Amino acid sequence: MNNSKLIVGALLMVAQFSSAQNGSFTLEAAKTYAQDHHVSIKNADHDITGAKERANEVRAIGLPQVNITGTFGQNLHLPVQVMDASFFNPGAPPGSLVSFRAGTKFSSSAGLQANQMIFNGSYIIGLKAAAYFAKFQETASDITKEDVSYNVIQAYQLTSVAKENLSFVDSMVITAESMVEMQAIYFDLGLLLKEDMDQLKYSVLTAKQAQVASNLQYQNSLNLLKFMMGYPMEDPIAITQTPDELIAKSASGGGDVHTNLSYSLIEKQIILSELNLQNNKLLGVPTLGAYYQHSYTAYRNEFDFFDSDQQWFLQNGWGLQLNVPVFSGGQSKALIGQAKVRLMKDENSLIQLESALKMQEIQAKNNLLGAQSKIDLQKQNVDLAKSIYENSVIKDQIGEGTSMAVTQKHNQLIMAQSQYVAAKIDLFQAQLELDKIYNNILDK
Repeated sequence: MNNSKLIVGALLMVAQFSSAQNGSFTLEAAKTYAQDHHVSIKNADHDITGAKERANEVRAIGLPQVNITGTFGQNLHLPVQVMDASFFNPGAPPGSLVSFRAGTKFSSSAGLQANQMIFNGSYIIGLKAAAYFAKFQETASDITKEDVSYNVIQAYQLTSVAKENLSFVDSMVITAESMVEMQAIYFDLGLLLKEDMDQLKYSVLTAKQAQVASNLQYQNSLNLLKFMMGYPMEDPIAITQTPDELIAKSASGGGDVHTNLSYSLIEKQIILSELNLQNNKLLGVPTLGAYYQHSYTAYRNEFDFFDSDQQWFLQNGWGLQLNVPVFSGGQSKALIGQAKVRLMKDENSLIQLESALKMQEIQAKNNLLGAQSKIDLQKQNVDLAKSIYENSVIKDQIGEGTSMAVTQKHNQLIMAQSQYVAAKIDLFQAQLELDKIYNNILDK
């Protein structure tokens, strides 16, 4: 039983992949394609990688820092030293000076220096902040992915509605043309006035104009879908799901505004602001470090540094360095004050966003209920208008009624269809807004 489920699941995945390869997409396949190819998502992933590398950079500051240095110098003019002449000649007049040149023409040194941080409170907080910033960036990346999926869903739904509407308009053109052909018989027999015949032809032209507009709308929506998916604009694309199928799958499971990604992002921003405040408070805490030096120095009057018989002088040592901040002119106090202000602003932003999300939740729910009620009514209007129009067509085909009445019924059906299309779009939009508030757009 389990094996059969796995086989069926694998076949469905293969079918979906094959469909996508042929440029024909379900909504889920379109979302998946966008997550894999959209440039914004690629950049968001790069931001996550960058944040992790930043954490590695901060971590490396606390590890031993080792440097090898080398110097070479040539004294074009040896430095002059001046000393009291009595140092060389006790009988020299008091205050007399003797000058002489000291040093060698060439000098060179090579050394190794290692430094190790032992304690730095700011570094400890920096580690926490850098690690948490990576989580912050992951949430920011999720918002980007949510925005991309939101746009893809919206574009796909519009395309599906436009495709269905185009199919409806195509059928109206066929019906209108069929009626003109049928009434031409009555016109040739003199049983139909030219005015009535012209009215029917006008209905055909009106239907064809609507057909051109609907086809343009459909093509534009396809191009919009390509753009939102990150799909090549020059490649053909097709969708496979109808509005009714999308409506059946779009019912929200509900949720909580506190799961909203923007809310989660500000929560993480507050934590980063708290860490920043702690960091500024620790700037006044003493720091302790250690160092080790090992070097060789040589002095030459000839350039013979590579002569093994010549001497290099060794120097090495180690030590500790303690830094105790005493007075910074009020800078530390100012930094702490700024960090507190930033934290309070972030906390206020969270309160404001929570209030806004609750307001949006109420509006989205009301819009969804209204759209659900409206779409049922508009569907009934379309069915009724279609029935009236078809009955009018039948009557006119058998010589009853007038062409003016048929045209009116035609226009009535077109109007009902337009309102039905608008109702579907409103329903999709209300549901999509609610899903975004509840963080139900991304697959979890």
